[in-house]
Amino acid sequence: MIRRAYSLLLFILAVVTTLVSIPFAGDVTAQITELREGRTLSGILAEGDTARYAFEVGDDFFFYGEVNQISVDVIVRLLDTDGNLLGRYDTPSRGGERFTRRMREAGVYTIEVIPFEDETGDYTITLHRVEPIETDPKRLTDQFMAPYDEDDSPGAVVQVWRNGRTLYSKAYGMANLAYGIPFRTDTRTNIGSTSKQFTAFAIMLQADRGLLSLDDDIREYVPELPEFEETITIRHLITHTSGLREFLNLLAMTGRRLDHGDWIDRSEIIDIVQRQPALQNVPGAEFNYNNTAFGLAAAIVERTSGQDFHVFMQENVFRPLGMTRTMVRPSPEHIVPDMSEGYTPGADGFLQIGDLAGAVGAGGIYSTVGDLQTWVQNYADPRVGNAGIFDEMMTSFVLTSGDESGYGLGLFIDEQGGLQRVHHGGADVAHRSMLVYYPEINAGITTQSNHAGFNSNVAFELAAAFFADTMESEEEPVAGEFDLEAYDPEEFDDFVGRYSLDAAPDFILTFTREGDTFHTQATGQDRIEIVPMSESSFRLLTVEASVTFHRNDNGEVDGLTLHQNGENHATRLDDDETTAWEPTVENLVDFEGRYFSEELETFYTIKLKDETLVVFQRRLDDANLTAGKEDTFSGGGFTFSFERDRNGQVIGFYLSNGRTRDVRFERVR
Repeated sequence: MIRRAYSLLLFILAVVTTLVSIPFAGDVTAQITELREGRTLSGILAEGDTARYAFEVGDDFFFYGEVNQISVDVIVRLLDTDGNLLGRYDTPSRGGERFTRRMREAGVYTIEVIPFEDETGDYTITLHRVEPIETDPKRLTDQFMAPYDEDDSPGAVVQVWRNGRTLYSKAYGMANLAYGIPFRTDTRTNIGSTSKQFTAFAIMLQADRGLLSLDDDIREYVPELPEFEETITIRHLITHTSGLREFLNLLAMTGRRLDHGDWIDRSEIIDIVQRQPALQNVPGAEFNYNNTAFGLAAAIVERTSGQDFHVFMQENVFRPLGMTRTMVRPSPEHIVPDMSEGYTPGADGFLQIGDLAGAVGAGGIYSTVGDLQTWVQNYADPRVGNAGIFDEMMTSFVLTSGDESGYGLGLFIDEQGGLQRVHHGGADVAHRSMLVYYPEINAGITTQSNHAGFNSNVAFELAAAFFADTMESEEEPVAGEFDLEAYDPEEFDDFVGRYSLDAAPDFILTFTREGDTFHTQATGQDRIEIVPMSESSFRLLTVEASVTFHRNDNGEVDGLTLHQNGENHATRLDDDETTAWEPTVENLVDFEGRYFSEELETFYTIKLKDETLVVFQRRLDDANLTAGKEDTFSGGGFTFSFERDRNGQVIGFYLSNGRTRDVRFERVR
């Protein structure tokens, strides 16, 4: 399976002092080991082990450490003084697992090193830096970029500007490890999904020229697409509300190894849509981040202009704006001069990873931090396009329910420190990007990296430092608004329970209270502490997300909205739906068999092995299946919802992985 990169939550630490070893009952690795700056410790993990390391910190310190996964894939967890989870790091399966964080409160903190899925093997752990957090924004940037500022490491680049003046621009580390080429501020870098705003802008240019309307049926331009029960408009494409399957997630179900450079041709996107039996949602009713839609949007630009997308963008956008270091890469085979190669950590050093194929429209643009500043300055003072285009792009789409999606046309729309924030991140296989704009102060920041473990959200933290004079502090409640100290913890009991995401019903958020501490836990993930922002809204501490609970006309809590990459509604489960299903071995035998999806032309085999169901697919890693609600399992990054006939015999399942769902597999034996 393709393992997702977790957020590299930034900062931590202080003076390390000697700690007394404390035993943990039931653990093979039964004591806490002191961790010192600059010291590398070796360890061996056996099945079921948890190695623990501790350090003491002062107020507002920075910490940077690394676990070298020599022969074991590990999960690194950071716990606060009360044992609450602050950060979880699980990016590469071999090589360096880097972790950094800022700690605002003094105390003793713990790092746990746990084998992934009961692997065994050797590792080392090193605490590279422990120092007070910098107060100067430029030095703070250097501090955050420390893990990427090495001669043998992929690099990064940061640029900050305000009112047309560049405040900071600096590159770190290497653009090409094979030839020892340093990263520069003018190094061309794959910006991944940050490209989506350019595709949306191209559509808007064509609309402004009278060559299309956002409310046109997409089949007017791509007639070979199937006629679904509901009409999909161009607007639905560029707001992620089309109801189409997401093609990268879909192809992962077929065993296509996108993390190993498997080829995708752009023409496959149309073929994928042609094979989709029905829409996943009514167009306009649900936000579901979708690369398929932006691939189709690029095709519409081509068909209305008579030009290849990369030529259209060069002649109509990049060249007129003077973005001389920006280009659309039509495929991974095309040459990009002065580019940064993308890298991911491996067992014996960094591995060079190519770009995703078939990314045009959804991604595929190479640019520089300077060119992206030029691009965003065109928002405030348009030289290409007009103010009306950018106003519409920066206005959140309203779903058919009346709720805002938090996404405009190719751009996320939210707030930070009392300011409107317009932004979009990007992640190709190994490149990472973030472009952030604050319209009210005409300021922005962009970060880029060719390291797969880079945390693009560091841009938000740096923006808070550079634009501190205009942002409200998010550490303290605003005067006259919600008083955190006055919140009665027992009021949270109304929210305790389980909530099923409407877009993916088998993805469940569970909310609990322990005294005056509140937590949420998503299916298959760690528990995360949450804190109140209002009587009904709560912020997740270690994830860029929040939730808002909803009451019905009777005052009962019946749902919530998860605010993360848009608005995602979840429905509260009844008490009888929350009872855990615990199938017996005899029950599990029902699900053994071989299954085939005609839509994907793909086989899956499910077998019982050591009293556990295991799923096999020719090109994917074998995965154990964990029971959820009745007849539903999860494993390998997928959810399996099994179907029975009137006699109770299992006849198939529906496969989902978030952005693509309910792909049917029929039992063939």
